[in-house]
Amino acid sequence: MGRVRLGFSPIIPTIASFLLAALWGLSVFAGWGLEAFCAGGEAPSDCSRRLGAVSTVSGLFAVLAACCTAGAWLVPRARRDLGVFTWVMGAAVAAWVVAVGVLFVGGLLAK
Repeated sequence: MGRVRLGFSPIIPTIASFLLAALWGLSVFAGWGLEAFCAGGEAPSDCSRRLGAVSTVSGLFAVLAACCTAGAWLVPRARRDLGVFTWVMGAAVAAWVVAVGVLFVGGLLAK
């Protein structure tokens, strides 16, 4: 059996990972999440508290994603073997998508 090559540069999932990390970070730390989900008519402190709990759960996936991204570039085996690199970066991008998704769905529920 032959090896399947994906045919794209390893920098593409890395950039996707950094963009999703930026979206997550701005939503959690720069107030984008509060502005998006807590700008309604209810007390901002209640919504902010619920969104903080959601951010904590989302943060678990964000830490996993950041570790996978760093591991893909820093672990020598991942740098040498394209298959391992692709698998680890795929896991990183998937974890970032889950982190942002948890933040979004949790934000909608916190409203």
